[in-house]
Order: sequence, then structure tokens, then C-alpha cells
Amino acid sequence: MSAKHIERRSYLGGPYKVWIHSPDMFEKASAISNYMRFDCGLPVKLREFGILVMSRYWDAQFSWIAHVDKAVAAGIPQDVVDDLAAGKKPNFKADDERVYYNFAMELLTDHFVSDKTFNEARAIFGERTLVDLIGSVGYFSMLAMCLNAGEVDLKAGAKPPFADVSGYRKKA
Repeated sequence: MSAKHIERRSYLGGPYKVWIHSPDMFEKASAISNYMRFDCGLPVKLREFGILVMSRYWDAQFSWIAHVDKAVAAGIPQDVVDDLAAGKKPNFKADDERVYYNFAMELLTDHFVSDKTFNEARAIFGERTLVDLIGSVGYFSMLAMCLNAGEVDLKAGAKPPFADVSGYRKKA
């Protein structure tokens, strides 16, 4: 793995603790991670929001905790964050957040996106950023699955964010 893939990171935690066991995976995943986190066409607010949406969908507590403050600082309203954490569809005030959420949830739950949602996303984001939105759903989902399957521990002292999840299992 090359230094260029880790130079934008302040530490090797989270999924890197899992990926380090496969240097080729580490290098390739790190490159797409850097693109999605730092260079894609989505504004920072929606990059962080996307991480929260996928974290909640996949119950990935580690990534939620690592990004919730960044999402709020980037402009995601606290009530939207609270609704997501509770597993509820937020009452969006911003169209870009609403369309990102609807697009992602349709893709995740239905495996397809309605023409209405697709066209709304294209109108708001344009072609290039729409492709980045699609990629973010895939990458942030992969990230969440890696964290859960690898049972990456929460940061010391962090309060679990989801009432219906305990450790790496859904509560009964």
C-alpha cells in the first residue's frame, strides 16, 4: 500500500483495521474512500449525510459516531440526525437532503430508483454528481458492512447511537 492512499488520513482506524489484512483491497478501497470523502461532486454536507444514511441503514455504529458531529458541522440539522438515529424518515427542509435520502433508500430497499426520484436527483445534482451519489450509496454501504462484519469497536467511551442495536446485533 502506498503512502498516497493514507496521507489524507490522520490515523488508520475504522475499516482500515480490517482492510490492512488484504493489502490489495486496502489500496483500492482507500483510493475510492479518498475520492468519496474528499473529491467527489457531492458537497461535504451530503457526503457526511450519506455516511449517516448508510450507517443507519446498515446499523454501523462506528461510522455513525465517527461522522455525526461532522455532518452537523457541515449543515445537517439536528432534527434530521435525531430522526435518522431513531430509524425514522426525517422531515426534510432542504431539497438536496430529501432527494439524496429518497434516492438512497429506494436504491437500497427496492434495488431500483423511480423515474420521479431519478429525474429530481438529476435536476438538483447534474449528471456527474448524480453518478457520485450512486457511488456514495455503494461505497458507504461497503464501508458499513466492513465495520460490522469486522466488528470494529466503537471509540472508547462512545455511547451506542441506536436504541435497537446492541454490540453487533439487533435487539430482540
